[in-house]
Amino acid sequence: MHISWHELLFVHWPLPPEVLASVVPASLPVDTFDGHAWLGIVPFRMTNVGPRSVPTLPWLSAFPELNVRTYVTVGGKPGVFFFSLDAARALAVIGARIAFHLPYFHARMSLRRADGWIDYATQRVRRDRKAATFVGRYRPTGATFESGEGSLESFLTNRYCLYAVDLRGRVFRSEIDHAPWALQPAELSIEANTMTRWLGLYLPTSPPLLHYSERQDVVVWLPERVV
Repeated sequence: MHISWHELLFVHWPLPPEVLASVVPASLPVDTFDGHAWLGIVPFRMTNVGPRSVPTLPWLSAFPELNVRTYVTVGGKPGVFFFSLDAARALAVIGARIAFHLPYFHARMSLRRADGWIDYATQRVRRDRKAATFVGRYRPTGATFESGEGSLESFLTNRYCLYAVDLRGRVFRSEIDHAPWALQPAELSIEANTMTRWLGLYLPTSPPLLHYSERQDVVVWLPERVV
């Protein structure tokens, strides 16, 4: 599939590895950087979502998304593990759950640019223990840069596959291809954030690490079983 990501913000907090390992499937070893595991909340907007070489439908292929993620390695290949992915299109949620074994949730979402800021809000369409909300505003604050090899920025963003575990405990890997990230420093004001509460994860009170990217064009392959 081809996808374009827009107005994306990486919001990361360091956590003890054992805390994240307690909520990640045992078949996915959690990665660390300088002794810390990392949890990310990533709001953005998607366009051009669809199979390669197939024209996209504007309404179906463009919508906000927000994911909650951490980082794992399987068979020597580092990748992303998603705790949740919230999207504003119910059909996309159903399709991604079936095709990629990913924990997608339908949500009411909005993204609006005003006076240099991006106002972002999402509320999951459910009222059980998995209900979740994020409301905030963010903006880039500096020049664009590429992460250096071996840096924390590279560890958090340069991941070229994603992992998912199905209901039978089987592990799947989907390869991802894109150009190096064009990152910018950023600032963020959070009004509400309960995206990790249903997991039993409580985020540090210290400010998160922030990186902004205006656009990234991505190709994603269908998953293959690895375990």
